[in-house]
Amino acid sequence: MLFAIAAFAIATFAFTLWCSVTVARISDLPWWRRCLPFALFLASNAASLLRAFDMPGIANAAAFPLNVAVIVVALAEIRASRQRRRGEEASGVTAQ
Repeated sequence: MLFAIAAFAIATFAFTLWCSVTVARISDLPWWRRCLPFALFLASNAASLLRAFDMPGIANAAAFPLNVAVIVVALAEIRASRQRRRGEEASGVTAQ
């Protein structure tokens, strides 16, 4: 059981990192929208590290919701970027 929990935690960490980096690479977003998922990702990791300092209550209350926020925000930005690109391709407009 512990192996399954560790595998889920590693997969969640990797997915949130991938989402954050993917959004940070979208060049047509304002800087604050590119940095938001990564900032949330860092905040969730900082909250998770509070377990090492014997504050599991704060870590449990903050880390998982912040990870979910990273995934939701990042996937929304990725989806919107893909739709914008599809709309540009359909209208024949190319980025210079």
